[in-house]
Amino acid sequence: MTHAIETPTALPLPDTSAWPGVTVRSFAGESDYPNILAVLNGMMRADGIENSATLEEIANNYQHLTNCDPFQDMLFIELNGEVQGYGRVWWMQEESGLRRYITLLYLLPSLRQDALGHALADWQEARLRQIAAQHPAQPEAMLEVFANDNQPWINGLWQARGYQAVRYGFDMVRDLSLPIADVPCPPGIEVRPVSAEHLRLCWEASQEAFRDHWGYVPPTEAQYEGWLKEVQDDYPLWKVGWAGDEVAGMVGNFINKEENAEFQRARGYTEAISTRRPWRKQGLARYLLTESMKMFKEMGMTETALGVDGENPNGALKLYESVGYTVVLRGVTYRKPIHGN
Repeated sequence: MTHAIETPTALPLPDTSAWPGVTVRSFAGESDYPNILAVLNGMMRADGIENSATLEEIANNYQHLTNCDPFQDMLFIELNGEVQGYGRVWWMQEESGLRRYITLLYLLPSLRQDALGHALADWQEARLRQIAAQHPAQPEAMLEVFANDNQPWINGLWQARGYQAVRYGFDMVRDLSLPIADVPCPPGIEVRPVSAEHLRLCWEASQEAFRDHWGYVPPTEAQYEGWLKEVQDDYPLWKVGWAGDEVAGMVGNFINKEENAEFQRARGYTEAISTRRPWRKQGLARYLLTESMKMFKEMGMTETALGVDGENPNGALKLYESVGYTVVLRGVTYRKPIHGN
């Protein structure tokens, strides 16, 4: 990654002189990837969230950022010379017309002081308003943050700043020792293995299906390239329903081996569940999902997991509950208008 040219609109870094030992700096490039990883995984451990990231995943993500210049849009917060937090801002343009200006602020418990949190959030909101000022006038423009029920400090920070909960999502887990229903495959559908030459077709079919979902943002080619790297070891596990040469629906299964080792579990993920419009309401998603569960059980997995929007327009939450998934964690999206206090 090359250093971005600093523009005249760059903000001075927050003043942290009121907090002994606390300093703030900008992004230093790839050398900060291990710091991002340490804070991200450390935050999840502190908050009781049983997920983890790898350095490879961090690098892939930051090499394919969209609408974010990390050299101007990130903060790294150090305590006595050690990175204990970081923040990032970016923006997204929904196909619906809504423009979202998004904030991420991750602090380890050593830095979770309300006044410091607000000082950092002040800078992030100011940076987002600078970015917004360079965009054409937009009647629908919101600031946005995300947290979950295991993060009371993070929730409290944003609620105190006037953010309102607008949407909930759920992490769900399914115990594979429980019976798995035999679901018929819809007529005209065949499940066939996926090879590398099918990946673009699967990507485009998935994006078409997700256009109906809340918050859909058309992807960039950079995001596609990042996705290719992300799934290169996973696609042999996918369950894809083909209608002739067309992708009718799919489940993007994967196993996070490092995470399973860390938490001493055998979990397979049944994510990226999508069905294109012509094949909805025929039981395709249910069939592909139960086939995925059977596959993971045969592989020795003891549970499967997924995430879902609580108000998915196609009834996904009810579907997942009907095949045995239960909620283990709730997340919330907060928003407030970008203009105003």
